[in-house]
Amino acid sequence: MSLRAGVIIALVVVLAFALYNWKRGTAPEQPPSPAASSAPAEPGQIMPPGSSDGSGSSSEPAPAMPQITPPEPADPGIAWTRPSRWMNEIAGSMRYATYIVPSSTPRQTAECAVYYFGPGKGGGVDANLERWIGEFEQLEKHDVTTREVRGMKISEVLASGAYAAHGMQGDGEALHANFSLLGAIVEGPRGDVFFKLTGPSSTVEGARKDFESMMSSLEKK
Repeated sequence: MSLRAGVIIALVVVLAFALYNWKRGTAPEQPPSPAASSAPAEPGQIMPPGSSDGSGSSSEPAPAMPQITPPEPADPGIAWTRPSRWMNEIAGSMRYATYIVPSSTPRQTAECAVYYFGPGKGGGVDANLERWIGEFEQLEKHDVTTREVRGMKISEVLASGAYAAHGMQGDGEALHANFSLLGAIVEGPRGDVFFKLTGPSSTVEGARKDFESMMSSLEKK
């Protein structure tokens, strides 16, 4: 082989090698396959916050909703025994307890509400007795007495007539004829506790013995 032919062959080889390397350097990178991008993390692998594990859900748990607990009613510091035939209802917003007093006559039930506002609150004994009597637009009779049970003074009032149903559940400002109010204010160790029984006079009169027994059962906690 002549020298000229050898040089030509060497140049061809060098050019072919250079062309091969140039094509490799300019070829575009292939994107990762969908299967590889959605593959779940291996056990023990840490996923970035908010990333998916391939199942469509985030790896971070949803924040727990705060638990809201309703406040407990204030404790008046006294206890009593509810008459067995009276039905206990869930206490309302300002009421410590509510009792329904049944009657043998339909639609003649009475209601006994118990209020406690805290130490030094409630307006005082005399002011509340006068306010209760003033809820009768046509007062026929009323009587106020006091007694003591286990060291606690109790002021009681019994009034009858045409009653404007202030504060009675579901009654608004309706006027009721032949109604009675039997109330007691107990001066307890943590403040005044108010017992207010209202309803048709016949039902209230029939429940008077039970009411007095409940007052006699009062005791300090």
